[in-house]
This record gives sequence, structure tokens and C-alpha cells, in this order.
Amino acid sequence: MVDLRSKFLNVYSVLKSELLQDPAFEFTDTSRQWVEQMLDYNVPGGKLNRGLSVIDSYQLLQQGRELTEDEIFQASALGWCIEWLQAFFLVLDDIMDGSHTRRGQPCWFRLPKVGLIAANDGVVLRNHIPRILKKYFRQKPYYVDLLDLFNEVEFQTASGQMIDLITTIDGEKDLSKYSLAVHRRIVQYKTAYYSFYLSVACALLMSGEALEKHIDVKNLLIDMGIYFQVQDDYLDCFGDPETIGKIGTDIEDFKCSWLVVKALELSNEEQKKTLHENYGNPDPAKVARVKALYKELDIQGVFAEYERQSYEKLISSIEAHPSKAVQEVLKSFLGKIYKRQK
Repeated sequence: MVDLRSKFLNVYSVLKSELLQDPAFEFTDTSRQWVEQMLDYNVPGGKLNRGLSVIDSYQLLQQGRELTEDEIFQASALGWCIEWLQAFFLVLDDIMDGSHTRRGQPCWFRLPKVGLIAANDGVVLRNHIPRILKKYFRQKPYYVDLLDLFNEVEFQTASGQMIDLITTIDGEKDLSKYSLAVHRRIVQYKTAYYSFYLSVACALLMSGEALEKHIDVKNLLIDMGIYFQVQDDYLDCFGDPETIGKIGTDIEDFKCSWLVVKALELSNEEQKKTLHENYGNPDPAKVARVKALYKELDIQGVFAEYERQSYEKLISSIEAHPSKAVQEVLKSFLGKIYKRQK
């Protein structure tokens, strides 16, 4: 695995140097340097789970067959396309949210020399993806399917971000708009498609599979993505900031979090009033009141039960799948996230 990670990082260096020599644009030293710094700052810094999952999934679909260097390179290139997509979303996301830090360093747009140039940098990141796909996959029978896949997932994610943003418009703080159905829609589109489905879809296409024959796999991965986000919502409030690497602010930010939706469902009128009066306010005393109410309603116990049920449901759906190789891929994803602490 360590070896695979270092091979994966080597592919980043190859892709970067090729993009910096792209014949479609006449680079100056200054522009080449800018793009290189922008890429190094934004693309390889995360956990790289999404990118590495393409290689993992492809390997499992080959049922133990040793991968060739070419296959490892191609699976890595697709993995990096997902990491590029993630970087594009995060650079723009941070501007929209007015965030300060990302992955333990200042957001790209917060650097004094960058500012709103970051908006165009996001667009550049997005446009690198088809350049990579064209160079390495143009001759493949599944090339058009890859382009379609990335375009569709990008559209779904941007639309998910839109419903998240318009649901939490400042000055229109209305908790009654929040429900499990609203939470599910936001998460499905904003997170699950690009974080869970995309990696496996890339591996399936590389394996010569038609995606329309794997709708059941897509649905399972979407359910897994929703479970993953519910965990995230839980950790935002109850996780250890040292472990998760950030201080949660979902309560202050009036987020449509699974916790608040569940609390609304379980509250009596008096408790609902407490939520309406205190949720979405940065005042630490009000945040503490919301957290106290979560304790009162035993949201931690409700989450533990949700986690148990979700796991059982996912495992039985996975085991019902006719392909052992596909089962392995799905179990590997579930194994990485079940009962995670960060």
C-alpha cells in the first residue's frame, strides 16, 4: 500500500509537468510558475482517498491478477482527475463560504497575492481534467464514457452545492425548511456522487464494464456516501478536534446537519423553541445550549443506532450482489468508513 501511494504521487509529478508544457497554451515563465504553485498548494494535500480508491477498486475487479505498470499509471491518472475535481470544488467552495483554513493551511484565496484570482484558478483546475483524459484515454473505447461521467458528476456536485447554499441563505434562517429528505438530497448530490461513486465508476470503465449495467452499485455507493456524511455531521459536533483536524462549526453556520434534523424530529414544542432560538448563532452560550439539547435527546444514542442499522443494511445489499469482485470493492469502501473517528 505504501508502495502504491508513492507510485500514485509520482504520477502527480508526471501529470503536472505535462500540463505545464501543454502545447495548446503558450506559457511564460511567470504563468508556468503560478500554475505550478497553485497545483502544489491545492491538489496533492489531502488524504487522497478518492484517487487511491480508483487503483484499489480496479485491482479488486481484476480478482488478484497482477496489474501492469501501464494499468497502474492509467488508474492513477484517473484517480488524479478526481483529486483535481476535488481541488476545483474546494478552491471555489472556500471563497463561497468565506473559509479561513483548509487542510491545516490558509485557503488559497486567503494568500495575499491570490485573492479572487483563485476563482479563475478553480476554472483552470477544472479544465486540466479533460487535458489529462485526452492525453491518456483518447484511444480507449470508453473515452466518451469517461468524459460523460466526469461531466455528469460535476453537474450533480455543483447542483448539490447550489441547494446547500440556497437552503442556508443568511437572513432567511428558517429551521422548518430542514428535514431528512432535504438533508439526503443535499448530501447525495454535493458529496456522494464524486466522493464514492466516481472512483468505482472509473475502475468499472477501465475494466470494460458498461455503467448502465451497474445502477445497483451506484445506488449502494450513494447510500454509503450518505452514511459517510451523517458520520461527518456527527463528528463535527461530537468528534475530537485533535483527531478530526478541525473545529466543527455546523451549529454556528446553520448547516442542514443530520443532528439538527433528527433533533427537530424528536423534540417537543419547548425543545423545538430552544433550537429555533439558538441554532445558527456564533454566540458560544447558544452553541452550548444546542449541544446540551442534543445530549438531552440522546442524539449520540440515536446516531449509534443509525450507524448499526446502516451497516447491516449495506452489508446485506452488498452480499446480495451477484459478482464477488464487485462485493469486494464495496466491502473495501465500507470497511474504510465504518465506525471511523475522523
